[in-house]
Amino acid sequence: MYSAAEENYLKALLSLANEQHEVSVNELSKRLEIKMPTVNSMMKKFAEKGLVHFESYKPIRLTAEGKRLAALIVRKHRLTEMFLYEKMGFGWEEVHEIAEQMEHIQAPKLFEKMDEILGFPKFDPHGSPIPDAHGLLETPDYTPLSGFNAGDSVKLMAISDSSESFLRFLNQKHLQLGTLIHIKSKETYDGSIRICIGDGPVEMLSRHVTERLMVLPV
Repeated sequence: MYSAAEENYLKALLSLANEQHEVSVNELSKRLEIKMPTVNSMMKKFAEKGLVHFESYKPIRLTAEGKRLAALIVRKHRLTEMFLYEKMGFGWEEVHEIAEQMEHIQAPKLFEKMDEILGFPKFDPHGSPIPDAHGLLETPDYTPLSGFNAGDSVKLMAISDSSESFLRFLNQKHLQLGTLIHIKSKETYDGSIRICIGDGPVEMLSRHVTERLMVLPV
């Protein structure tokens, strides 16, 4: 059994891992807002427990066991978000903070029952994949809206920013998962995009927003 602090380290490592599955101590320190000497000390403990490969001044890599445990923490978080959204009527902008607390509950049967009640969902309310009971995580091949151009039509599949302020902004724009988006024009200077949702009014979205909207072409 691991502490909430240790689980937060594992989850951050999984989230930050690049294509080479590596994370720098500096990146981890910034993500968790913890001083680097403290991070180094924790990584030494993780290495002793077989959760990471770690050497001073080199990137950190999760071991297979470390990845599995991290994915299971993410699973609890995303199942909780889905349960709150689907069964309890919370908005997608409300579920993250509650799930942050519940992900540390050590009660496997609780999350197994959640999964069953929900019908074994593959994605959470923000479109993020839910790892399976073995810690296997499939990453869908989505593209940011910022990568498309005038004349393209896409479907909103996921959000890479689950902050309450961003999701409330999307609510105001009537942007939800499954929404069909038609790109009317794209500014060369700053990458901002004019979009139309169905027969609704034209909206302008900044690049800051479009980089966080994960879509598929239709």
